[in-house]
Amino acid sequence: MRPVRSVLSLVCLISLVGVPAHPLVAESVDPLDWPTWNGPQQNRVSLETGLVDRFDPKGGEGSNVLFKSELAAGISTPIVMHGRLFTIVRDQPGTRMDAEKVICLDAETGELLWENVYNVFLSDLPAERVGWSNVCGDPETDRVYALGACCLLQCIDAQTGKTLWSRSLSEEFGMLSTYGGRTNTPVVFEDLVIISGVTTGWDESAKPAHRFLAFNKRDGRLVWITSTRPLPEDTTYSTPVIRQIAGKTVMVAGAGDGNIYGMQPRTGKILWRETISRRGINTSVAIGEDGKVYATHGEENPTGTAMGAIVCVDAPYATLDSASAEKWRTEEITVGKSSPLLVDNRLYVVEDSSRMHVLDVDTGEAVGKPLKLGTAMRGSLLYADGKIYAATSTGIIHVLRPTDEGVETLFKIRLPKGHDVGGSPIVSHGRIYLPTTGGLYCIGDSSDGMESQAVTATEPASTSHALSGDDRIARLQLIPAEAIVAPGSDLALEVASYLADGRRIDPPSMERIRFDVSGDASVDKNGVLRVAADAAPHSQVTVTASFEEASVTSQLRVIPALPWSFDFGAGDVPITWIGARYRHEARVVDGDPAIVKITTIPKGTRSQTWFGPTDLHDYTITADVKAQEGEAKLPDIGLIAQRYTLDLMGESQQLQIRTWAAQLRMAKSVPVEWKAGQWYTLKFQATVENGVAVLRGKFWERQQPEPRDWNITAIDEAANVEGSPGMYGNSTNAEISIDNVSVKANP
Repeated sequence: MRPVRSVLSLVCLISLVGVPAHPLVAESVDPLDWPTWNGPQQNRVSLETGLVDRFDPKGGEGSNVLFKSELAAGISTPIVMHGRLFTIVRDQPGTRMDAEKVICLDAETGELLWENVYNVFLSDLPAERVGWSNVCGDPETDRVYALGACCLLQCIDAQTGKTLWSRSLSEEFGMLSTYGGRTNTPVVFEDLVIISGVTTGWDESAKPAHRFLAFNKRDGRLVWITSTRPLPEDTTYSTPVIRQIAGKTVMVAGAGDGNIYGMQPRTGKILWRETISRRGINTSVAIGEDGKVYATHGEENPTGTAMGAIVCVDAPYATLDSASAEKWRTEEITVGKSSPLLVDNRLYVVEDSSRMHVLDVDTGEAVGKPLKLGTAMRGSLLYADGKIYAATSTGIIHVLRPTDEGVETLFKIRLPKGHDVGGSPIVSHGRIYLPTTGGLYCIGDSSDGMESQAVTATEPASTSHALSGDDRIARLQLIPAEAIVAPGSDLALEVASYLADGRRIDPPSMERIRFDVSGDASVDKNGVLRVAADAAPHSQVTVTASFEEASVTSQLRVIPALPWSFDFGAGDVPITWIGARYRHEARVVDGDPAIVKITTIPKGTRSQTWFGPTDLHDYTITADVKAQEGEAKLPDIGLIAQRYTLDLMGESQQLQIRTWAAQLRMAKSVPVEWKAGQWYTLKFQATVENGVAVLRGKFWERQQPEPRDWNITAIDEAANVEGSPGMYGNSTNAEISIDNVSVKANP
């Protein structure tokens, strides 16, 4: 990861030299802040008043444009917290330093305070979709959370821009970063930061599924992970919404399998699901005070041939066992990108083609005629000061007022060319912030003394309480839910407990909890896991904690320090490899045990596999590989080292080193000749020398001596300084056999 670059303004300088790092506490949360992309109440509704309803994007006196920041140009929706604005943008596009970054501006002046730059690596994401996700703020800790285009989840100090912890969700959990660019947005709830995506993990989670992961927001430990139905059709970017429904705290989100799910946010327990579509759901839901959930999609419906629908689910009556709680469905309205807006008894939705519909929430019937806003819509609506603010993807801005017949137009203007809108407008402290690809506009009354008024609704506080005679622990939590441990190491475990309705309750003492361990480890009376010094390398340890009728299991991967070697003599794909077991089979190839990347996995013939910790660096990976004989076209076979790929390319007959497949900001190729049915040895070395990554690769026929010289050497000035070893393969054209894999520290 690249170092944080800071602009030491007076505000930032004070925080660095003498003021405590986090003086803010929950009681000081500003009700006028906008800490998440969908607002403080997670419904894209602001209770502020006195906002402007028109502006001139050309600027000048009376234009109501307070500032425009080209540094913040992009497709992400910004947030505002504690006087600072945060967003995700692309860094140095089109250069060899091309990357992504979280930036922080002074929300009043637009002055850059800091930027946190990080590379895009091992991703098919096109450059135009960098910065699709949104930052999420936590006012309590004054931290922000961001999921990068390459599935790098970071916890960042909001004052300094320093990364406090990070999790590489692709390397650790097999989260997909695809050409579609659908990148989810984290949400903070109590002591958790929750993120989701399609993952291909290890052991039982090796089969792809849309999964929700909850991390401790302070230290990054995995608290819970929950899977939806396996083999989803799509990756998605539906952000969860957390609400009180029928007296219970419920998280509602769309998934890649076409369902919306109601879950307990503290535990990850699925409470109910409703099938909305045959494909993934990208929009977030709207939830009424009565608990009814309004969801939209732009894909095929579960039955019939109609595309798109708006669906009302009576969530207080939804369960996993009962019939559908769907109340009404209005089909043939394709709302697949812009999330619905609920105001009073009206639901406002914008089709992907940018036609706005107004629906009665009780019946789903249309109110008035649809209003054409433009040609396309990707962002979501904002309701504030009795008005609806809308921005089409081509930069047509509308200010609308709800009426008995639908809406009426108060103001309309087109932004200058090059100012497309992929994000959504927000409002904070009397200012409207509009993100565009040409810059971020801050719009407000330029006269001094403007006061905006608001009252913010808050969720009821939840507290842990002591176990009484009438309470029964219904669910346990064992933290971490997953982790990597080394032979001879210790890991402190934490147990949390919950009532059936998801409220946290004081756990029993460690002495009263029964721990059962499968694998080369044990748990002592204090809840410390001790891994045997002679524990089998690349094995699994399973820990089950039980109390009365409740139990929970954590899965740990036992991975030693380098060197590693895999000859597949056990007749199985290594259980600890991420993204491997579903896509590979153990076979005997040419008389020796090996593994084979097969061609018959739907959507999985082109994939990556990772072997271990993400903090490894300066190592060499070697493997014997062979393409299936008899096929007209050759596959691509590759090794991964330190977030770089060495790819033996079949059809183009090249050997290539790269880090970002879709952009090739750094890539070097040399012509080579190779054929099917012949074993080759691939060798890839990654090292960092004086801050620059030096990548060296070679290949040769396995039965021949290793050549002294490298076939290819590449340099990356924007170095990836660490990353898990792994393999890459595209077996669409032919199966790939793999044997004798080794990873060693560089001499």
